[in-house]
Amino acid sequence: MVLDPSLALLTDLYQLTMAQAAFSSGMWEHEGVFHLFFRKAPFQSGFTIAAGLETALDYLRGFHFSESDIAYLAQLTGADERPLFTKEFLAALSRLELSLDIDAIPEGTTVFPQEPLLRVRGPIAQAMLLETPLLNLINFQTLIATKAARISLAARGEPVIEFGLRRAQGIDGALSASRAAYVGGCSATSNVLAGKRFGIPVRGTHAHSWVMLFDEEREAFLAYARALPGNCVFLVDTYDTIEGVRHAIEAGEWLRAHGHRLGGIRLDSGDLAWLSIEARKLLDAAGFADAQIVASNDLDEKVIESLKVQGAQISVWGVGTRLVTGGDEPALGGVYKLALVRAPGGAWRERIKLSEQAIKVSTPGMLQVRRYHQAQEPRALVADAIFDEQHGCQTAQIVDPLDPLRRRTMEPETPFNDLLVPVLRAGKQVYASPPLSEIRAHTLRELSRLDAGHKRLLSPHRYPVGLERTLHERKSALILSHREARAQGAQEP
Repeated sequence: MVLDPSLALLTDLYQLTMAQAAFSSGMWEHEGVFHLFFRKAPFQSGFTIAAGLETALDYLRGFHFSESDIAYLAQLTGADERPLFTKEFLAALSRLELSLDIDAIPEGTTVFPQEPLLRVRGPIAQAMLLETPLLNLINFQTLIATKAARISLAARGEPVIEFGLRRAQGIDGALSASRAAYVGGCSATSNVLAGKRFGIPVRGTHAHSWVMLFDEEREAFLAYARALPGNCVFLVDTYDTIEGVRHAIEAGEWLRAHGHRLGGIRLDSGDLAWLSIEARKLLDAAGFADAQIVASNDLDEKVIESLKVQGAQISVWGVGTRLVTGGDEPALGGVYKLALVRAPGGAWRERIKLSEQAIKVSTPGMLQVRRYHQAQEPRALVADAIFDEQHGCQTAQIVDPLDPLRRRTMEPETPFNDLLVPVLRAGKQVYASPPLSEIRAHTLRELSRLDAGHKRLLSPHRYPVGLERTLHERKSALILSHREARAQGAQEP
């Protein structure tokens, strides 16, 4: 890991104060079920790509409170300037070993609002302590994987290289973004450490500074060609872009004469559509029809789509800032909500968070996601049902959680699979994370199963997700029960 090997303090203070309160009130061993989900898809997208699970599992494997963690917590004080945590609680933390059961949707899977990406079950204090780190690890990578998938769709199958290291939010932000971008469909990264750590292909050209070292641009290109004849993509916009293309062609002729090939040119400024068209004409006329035109310069899915409409002759897309930062939406609004509680040996009791906003009302139960799909390849997606595993998926009808009048009934023979799979049992990992290349391939397969209308960048068609009807009915009854109890309480003298 980039940071201290003990990362248990990567949490918000209130998680620890709640754990202390649970310890003091005798609820330390009470059990809970929490779900991690998001309410709205990022970028107004018609889909989201789940990511970050392997990173979360890495965190969970190393979860423990070190001696220095305990020493730090011991010196914290409350508003009364007395120790915030008791010695007994800190001793319990020092002995703590995770015993939770966690189920998750595998990385690279298309997911949608209200669906649990993770389900955490076990001792309530342990589950509380994991809220913030799990949200941190899953939210960001899911956001970036989704952005990368949208950019890759806009590129229409042409390679997208993640160029964002220098603009990313710190070391871990850069590594996490490179990983998630590859999950989402990028073909390579410029981040060499991410290449080493995750096995992502690395790609790169040269900077303007290389050209500026020389008195003449053609000298810079020829010197680079002699040094790296097998990796020549020349950045041509240091001075005059069209003249730079001609100088790249001269270097390409030298490469060809010496048994090598010109990889291509890179455009990093100006009118990318016009410049790429003119560059293509020059390259083709000189016999370099296979030389690629790489473009960078503040690209995202909207800019790429616009360049495509303009007939740009770009074949490789280098995307940096607007990918690794999330661009127009810098955070996924993932949340982590309690759905069930029970005392040791007792029965589960449902819990629900109410709100004046329907989108913020949580769903009680031991939730699972059932995905219905067509029988024929590529097994196109039909709809998703969120159901309670305690009661089973009793009907094939789903109810939109935000509009109960929107309902859909699946045909009896519609094939399905349940998305949440075991990843931790009694605190021990039981899930083998596939290689990152397989996760990326899974993303591409998942997107191929999604109707084109759901993949539109602008105003996508909404994919049908709903609560299984009997779960919807129980949730509605629980909401009414809470509201009636509050109304009755308000009327009492």
